[in-house]
Amino acid sequence: MAKVKITQVKSLIERPKRQKLTMQALGLRKIGGSVEIETNPAIDGMIRKVNHLIRVENC
Repeated sequence: MAKVKITQVKSLIERPKRQKLTMQALGLRKIGGSVEIETNPAIDGMIRKVNHLIRVENC
């Protein structure tokens, strides 16, 4: 599987609870925070659900 670097670029204030929980599951807590994750179908779905809050780069 490929690795991706995910960086939070927007705030979670006034976002639906599901989006907040998805960001927490990805390991993102604050703006500017980054994580490197191996992709799989579940992670790809999570990325699609919050793609307006994050930036994704291939590693």
